[in-house]
Amino acid sequence: MNESRNEKLGTMPIPRLMASLAIPSVIAQLINALYNIVDRMYIGHIPKVGSVALTGVGLTFPILMIISAFSAFIGAGGAPLAAIALGKKDVHKAEKILGNGVTVLLCFSLILTVFFTIFKRPLLFMFGASSQTIDYALDYVQLYLLGTVFVQLALGLNMFISCQGQAGIAMMSVLIGALLNIILDPILIFTFGMGVRGAALATIFSQAVSAAWVIHFLLSQKSVMRIKKSNMKPELSVIGSVMALGISPFIMQATESAINIVLNRGLSIYGGDLYVGSMTILQSVMQLIVIPIQGFTQGVQPIISFNFGAGKFDRVKKTYRLTIGVTFAAATVCCLLTLLFPTVFAGIFTSDKELIRLVGKVMPVFMAGIWLFGLQMGCQTTFMGLGQAKISLFIALLRKVFLLIPLALILPKFFGVMGIYYSEPISDITAASIAGIIFLCVRKKIVSQEALSRLD
Repeated sequence: MNESRNEKLGTMPIPRLMASLAIPSVIAQLINALYNIVDRMYIGHIPKVGSVALTGVGLTFPILMIISAFSAFIGAGGAPLAAIALGKKDVHKAEKILGNGVTVLLCFSLILTVFFTIFKRPLLFMFGASSQTIDYALDYVQLYLLGTVFVQLALGLNMFISCQGQAGIAMMSVLIGALLNIILDPILIFTFGMGVRGAALATIFSQAVSAAWVIHFLLSQKSVMRIKKSNMKPELSVIGSVMALGISPFIMQATESAINIVLNRGLSIYGGDLYVGSMTILQSVMQLIVIPIQGFTQGVQPIISFNFGAGKFDRVKKTYRLTIGVTFAAATVCCLLTLLFPTVFAGIFTSDKELIRLVGKVMPVFMAGIWLFGLQMGCQTTFMGLGQAKISLFIALLRKVFLLIPLALILPKFFGVMGIYYSEPISDITAASIAGIIFLCVRKKIVSQEALSRLD
């Protein structure tokens, strides 16, 4: 029965298959986003100190993103390779990739917990913390770090469920944890008066439950590939191939942390705490836009990988065409909503009228290029699904490292604090245009038997 579910990736009509996999994945990613976004919603409405506490917790975002990025290093790198192996009916190779992935995720958890526990205070000041916001940032992050291992396993291993075509199971692993978080947040924050520490504790417990669900499934007979002790012994060739592909999504998320640092420091210098608070809201809204689209691409990526591994190139082409069309359309609609109703989005996160007024001014600028970013996400997903590590890495570096960070440092010298907000749409539009051109130039070459043979 597991095999027949897996084989639907190669036989079911593409539009119906995309819907069956993408809809649960979108729901799962939306729910996953609620872990941090719901925390910010509640924290921003804490009486008297809400806006300051929200800014403090927002300053921990780079640390949270780096932890999440390391889970993507293995999950987003290993899952497409495992799906390609399943397409070739090589279950042993898929399980080897999974087993090595578990081992590396556990190692990452230990290293990250120790490092950030030691250096969290100086790092937070480097990120733009002030004497008013540092205590809230420390209260949140020092508890959150205790659950690093749960974050790594829940996020990293859940992708190995999705790549089997088990989008519903993957959705449930996120849904269970997120519902717990939504229930626990107001109880711990307000009823027990724990403030930001209550938000962190709710997240830890919720991620622990999600991790337990994921591991239980991957140990069960319901999974096509299973975690086995014999496959957990590190093999450099396996880990190397996973990391070669995973470096692109890792950099995409890790550089999000670097970007957050650059933006917050610039806003702190040129504007002050209120402007830093505006960035917390802007990035939260950006997550609400990008994460569902990422959920869609994560859901359809196994279709690309499996059919590529099975040599069914016509199905691959049909899938990536539909994927790019959907991501572009969805990003365009979301962009229009943020341009038309910026203060409505701001009001979700704060009741501070001055902060809402500022967000209403800067959100239409900050979000002006997100419509074309949907094109880049569709192309990036196709490159990942086909195992094209080098191209994926270049595109990941292009938008954030080569464009956004330099622009955020240079433009404020000419335009003041608004230059920081201008840097986002300029980099979005430029990077997406280049990604689209690259895709048009190489698509025929990379969807071929020759390209497939190079992955063996």
